[in-house]
Amino acid sequence: MNFTDILRTAIFALRGNWMRSALTSLGVIIGIAAVIVMVSVGQGTQAEIDKLVSGLGSQRLDINPGAGRGGGGVRQSSSSYFTLREGDVDAIREQIPEVQYVAGALRGSSQVVYAENNWSSSWQGVQPDYFDINSWTIANGEGFDAQAYSSAGKSVILGETVRRELFGEETGVGQTVRIGRVPFTVVGTLAPKGQGGFGQDQDDVMMVPLETARRRLTGAMGLPPSAVMQIALTVSDAKDLGYVQGEVEALLRQRHKIAPGDDDDFNVRNISEIVATRTATTRLMSLLLGAVATISLIVGGIGIMNIMLVSVTERIREIGLRMAVGAGPGDVRRQFLAEAMLISLIGGVLGIAIGIVGALLVGKFSELPVALNGQVIGLAAGFSVATGLFFGYYPARKASQLDPIEALRQQ
Repeated sequence: MNFTDILRTAIFALRGNWMRSALTSLGVIIGIAAVIVMVSVGQGTQAEIDKLVSGLGSQRLDINPGAGRGGGGVRQSSSSYFTLREGDVDAIREQIPEVQYVAGALRGSSQVVYAENNWSSSWQGVQPDYFDINSWTIANGEGFDAQAYSSAGKSVILGETVRRELFGEETGVGQTVRIGRVPFTVVGTLAPKGQGGFGQDQDDVMMVPLETARRRLTGAMGLPPSAVMQIALTVSDAKDLGYVQGEVEALLRQRHKIAPGDDDDFNVRNISEIVATRTATTRLMSLLLGAVATISLIVGGIGIMNIMLVSVTERIREIGLRMAVGAGPGDVRRQFLAEAMLISLIGGVLGIAIGIVGALLVGKFSELPVALNGQVIGLAAGFSVATGLFFGYYPARKASQLDPIEALRQQ
């Protein structure tokens, strides 16, 4: 029997029990659809993590102030919360050569007004390296010059969201806006970044020089002289990140005169550790979801094996007649294998269609990220064929080993 004859015979046999064939393929349909949906969600989540890594940087440390504790565990006054200084930034830059960029920052929020337009946004007072640390680039205009940093110049760089809300289609460069009660000249706008890894709008921001923020925007905060709210740094080689973290902690403890055994008045956040934890969690969830989908495929395959064994039992006399008129064991084995693979392939095609629709619906009606690609679909199709081949082989082999004389005696 050639391939066409085998396929025609398999289709004829399945049509004779189409309802049973449809129910048998249901397990494969569910399994393949589950594989596509689960893998698509897993890849979408991984893409979001990659986006988070690119936004935060895997070679970065963030240092934040933390209120220390006095004797007897009594927390110090609220003003002691601002424990980081510009001198700490300078010391890190000068004494730890592995540090590539380092910058201190102040943060706050305020209403920004231009003509009849106004918008509530956050501002950040920054040092020069801050733009390199956070991968900010200038889209229009220019960055702050040295004089703006040293003289507390009233210059501002707007994020894309703020620019759009205030100026519409215009760049706004050269215009004067009012942040709170202070007029600022727009010297540039930032290239858009879009939504961040935690869902925030990264473009809803305004940048001003650090000294400008301290003198003109933080009056009500009561900051100590030269205080900063955060220090961010990057290293040129990711392998040095752990070493640099230890050096930074030791340097700050020395500068802040923290006795051995006392709590730090700062905390260092290693971005790579956060990202690694989130990546590991996502990978574990993807494996669990993949295991569920695989179990569904195995259940579907067992259903195919069961039905094919029943089919062999029901068609013993037919098998005997085929052998009696010249069909060999290989022909019988190929026929039953073709039937099993056809059931699995039909289930795979329907499962792929349902899986694609299901993944799109998950992406539309839930907050889970979904990423469909051709490799996932091709893998699912391969799994469906492999399932039919694996679970259909034993029934096909059993059919091919029947004694034709004994088979013809069956009623």
